[in-house]
Amino acid sequence: MTVAETARLLVRRITPADMDAMLAVYGDAAAMRWVDDGQPLSPEEAMRWIGVTLRNYEKRGYGMFALADRASGEIVGFAGLVHPGDQPEAELKYALRRNDWGRGLATEAATALLEYGVREHGIRHVIATTAPENEASHRVLTKAGMKRGELREEENGSHTLVFSWHAGSE
Repeated sequence: MTVAETARLLVRRITPADMDAMLAVYGDAAAMRWVDDGQPLSPEEAMRWIGVTLRNYEKRGYGMFALADRASGEIVGFAGLVHPGDQPEAELKYALRRNDWGRGLATEAATALLEYGVREHGIRHVIATTAPENEASHRVLTKAGMKRGELREEENGSHTLVFSWHAGSE
């Protein structure tokens, strides 16, 4: 089921058939440098993650989505609005195959998902978190209309930079 379209992407719900595409993104150690704990997902973790995503669709009507190239139909990455640890505010997340970095696809997907969140689910406030050193993600989020916010210290002593977006203030 397609939830959003951009000039180059179809944003659709994830299915178990997306497992190989998911591992092409989240199983790539270099691509995962900035994601979660920096470790690639195993096939078992990816299947568990698909299950969590399917439950999120049931619970909230949204979650992570597959990003399909409109021209080829290939999955180039994943993006979505999620609530890690059941946090109250929606959080924008995304990851792309490394060979698709630098093409503006992440910004395209992020912008489409912010619009989708408002239009379909009435989401008025979204955050995104990045490593303070991840300048590429900072550019993506800024171009999508998000504002740079606080530097948050995590329990393990690391730091996370928080971006935020409010509907109507972009």
